[in-house]
Amino acid sequence: MDGMYERTAMCIGEDAVKKLQKSHVAVFGVGGVGGYTAEVLVRSGIGEITVIDNDVVSESNLNRQIIALHSTIGKKKTEVIKSRLLDINPELKIHAYDMFFLPENSKEIDFINFDFICDCVDTVTAKLEIIMRAKNENISIISSCGTGNKTHPEKLKITDIFSTKNCPLAKVMRKELKKRNIEKLDVIASDELINKAEKEIVRTPGSVAFVPSVAGIMIAGFVINNLIKQ
Repeated sequence: MDGMYERTAMCIGEDAVKKLQKSHVAVFGVGGVGGYTAEVLVRSGIGEITVIDNDVVSESNLNRQIIALHSTIGKKKTEVIKSRLLDINPELKIHAYDMFFLPENSKEIDFINFDFICDCVDTVTAKLEIIMRAKNENISIISSCGTGNKTHPEKLKITDIFSTKNCPLAKVMRKELKKRNIEKLDVIASDELINKAEKEIVRTPGSVAFVPSVAGIMIAGFVINNLIKQ
């Protein structure tokens, strides 16, 4: 076992590390949650990764996104994350798509190549398309629910979406998933209560560094542990 994954192998075993090196994970959205997810996946041994995002790094990202630095402002997030991940593991196989994933362009992404999917986008339409594609092609998936306006990372947990509470995004998603006959979906969600005023959908949600990051790391851990067990 090479030096990079020597300590990881002490925890999960060399066979598990070798399996991760042969695994391909997709991360949709590499912002506050997805950026941490992608980085932890690669640091943990994932050998192939696909990242999808159409945004650029902005000054407002500096407070929470791992790829956001003054030197990266204005750059495409997919380009920044690709460079960062290759600097961590130069042998990584990485596919970067600078696109806003929606039903009308979803066929541009071949889901069948993925061993696991991480849905870290914010748009309900995109989330539903990702979930439906994953379910139809029998690919494991975990979705991130809202981390905006949350300040207590200890309130985050991985659960079934139909068991969540106090999450406005999960509430909308549950309704839409029922229409599509989806009865189960692994998600990470917070049951932290937020003020009524903060639920206004027209209001840009606030954010802190220590909630979306924790959500992203927990998603990556969930994926790693499940890939090892499969």
